[in-house]
Amino acid sequence: MNSKQDDHNRPDQPRPAALVTGGAIRMGRAIALALARHGYDLAVHYNTSHAEAEETAGRIRDTNARCKLFQWDLNDIENIDTWLGDIQKCFPNLQVLINNASDYHQAAIRNTKARDFDRQIAVNLRAPFFLTQAFGQQCKSGQIINILDNKIASNQNAYAAYLISKKALAELTKMAAYELAPTIRVNAVSPGVVLPASSRSLGYIDWRINGIPLRKQGHTDHVTQAIVSILKNEFITGQILTVDGGESVSHTGRHAANYEKPKE
Repeated sequence: MNSKQDDHNRPDQPRPAALVTGGAIRMGRAIALALARHGYDLAVHYNTSHAEAEETAGRIRDTNARCKLFQWDLNDIENIDTWLGDIQKCFPNLQVLINNASDYHQAAIRNTKARDFDRQIAVNLRAPFFLTQAFGQQCKSGQIINILDNKIASNQNAYAAYLISKKALAELTKMAAYELAPTIRVNAVSPGVVLPASSRSLGYIDWRINGIPLRKQGHTDHVTQAIVSILKNEFITGQILTVDGGESVSHTGRHAANYEKPKE
């Protein structure tokens, strides 16, 4: 057995498989590679990032895991159950669904265009909803992990549609955990400052880090460790594990003790 693989893969058992949506780049790639190192074969979903998906697949295969790429526009859920069925035909031991794919557009409520709202709801909420439905119907048992955002702990209206979709996905996590139990566990991981957009300046990132109690930026390993921990713990479902250095619990709000009286 490959030393990089988790010891739950005994020679007499077929390797489990995981589907990671948005698995070609950024966090999705890190998750897919981590699961490969822990003994999973990978179905990697992508939409337009074909070259990056091929690169990710090569890196996964270097761990001696199987990997197959599956293209799909998650904005379109028609026949998504057939699509998942095709994945299960390639990987009969499909045990894990990671709803990682995400669409992000910064706009306050006043400035949100209908097409941007619809796209974010479609990718961030509707697709995970119907993938959860299909997984529950076809796989019968296993685990689902939704990737959220630590912004769900606040009301940052500058990201209105995006945040609404992620808050709703958090609620879907709990609802699905209840409905799909006892054979399917559903949880979520909510990352903080881990992979800032390339457009973010160093000054901005330092400013964000100064607002994190642990005073440091996270890494993809912090998120993947949380995912692996959830996968291994058979008594966890309906939970949201926030991985953000305490940023989401650092807001004390305004109250008398921190009120500074204006100088007379």
